[in-house]
Amino acid sequence: MHGYNLFRCKSETGVFCAVPEDRVIPGFVTAERWEFSGKADGDRAVPLGFDGVAAALGVRFNGFYLFEAF
Repeated sequence: MHGYNLFRCKSETGVFCAVPEDRVIPGFVTAERWEFSGKADGDRAVPLGFDGVAAALGVRFNGFYLFEAF
C-alpha cells in the first residue's frame, strides 16, 4: 500500500481525503475546511472505511481519494 496523508473535513463528521505522500494536496483541501489527521500506510492503522483498491483508482483518476469513515 502507498503512503497517504489523511485530511479530515471539519464540517462533515467522518469525511476524509487521502492524498498520496508524493502528490500535491488538492486546492480544495484548505486549513479553513480540513485538518491534517495523520498518515496511512502499511505500518499504520487506517480509518474504518478506507479501501485500498478504491484509493488506488481514485488517485489514478483524481489524484486523491475521498471516503467516509465509520
